[in-house]
Amino acid sequence: MTPHNEAKKEDIADIVIMPGDPLRAKYIAENYLTDYKLVNKVRNIYAYTGNYKGKRITVMASGMGMPSMGIYAYELYKIYDVKTIIRIGSCGGYLKEADLFDIILARDVYSESNFAYTFNNDVCHLIEGDKGLSDKISKTAKEKGIKLFEGTTACTDCFDLYMTDVNKFLERIPNGIKPIAAEMEAFALFYIAKFLGKKAACVMSVVDSKYINKVATPEERETGLNKMIELALDSVI
Repeated sequence: MTPHNEAKKEDIADIVIMPGDPLRAKYIAENYLTDYKLVNKVRNIYAYTGNYKGKRITVMASGMGMPSMGIYAYELYKIYDVKTIIRIGSCGGYLKEADLFDIILARDVYSESNFAYTFNNDVCHLIEGDKGLSDKISKTAKEKGIKLFEGTTACTDCFDLYMTDVNKFLERIPNGIKPIAAEMEAFALFYIAKFLGKKAACVMSVVDSKYINKVATPEERETGLNKMIELALDSVI
């Protein structure tokens, strides 16, 4: 156990599906897992372990932002011997052709943050997810007929909708890096995974966009992302 996770080591599967929202973790357990049990509720960061189509899987929330993701990912990999984490979540779209609830696969992630420098004295701002795992997600999407946008995403220290000028942020990004979406956790996950020699991937549903004058409601964000959830689950069985 850790200060943030009361689960016993054997309570956590070696594959973790990781939404940000604890209620989304609860929703996934109740609607997709069999024989599941709640194994962590410290700080209301719910974790459930059960079976999906015969595969033992843990679904655990990460909370919002890189610091929160960094804590939970590190502990899962280092202390609970988790091998694979797939972050599933919401993102802001930067593609004109992407509609609300279209799915993004982050092949790599750019961040202005000093997360890597603070954690590991490493001046790193671009990190790749596990290629094999991302390839498997891409293949599963094709098999299921799911439209999938793949590319670089941005990981920010604040909610991009609240930036005073998102275009200035985009202008600061180095030449050659063109993010197709923005979120707040994947850089920390990918960096911790690489540091510890583990696997990580990130799939997200578009819930707002700089090109669409509509934002998904909290209810839609919690329960309206089934296609993304099923893609992540089917990619690990």
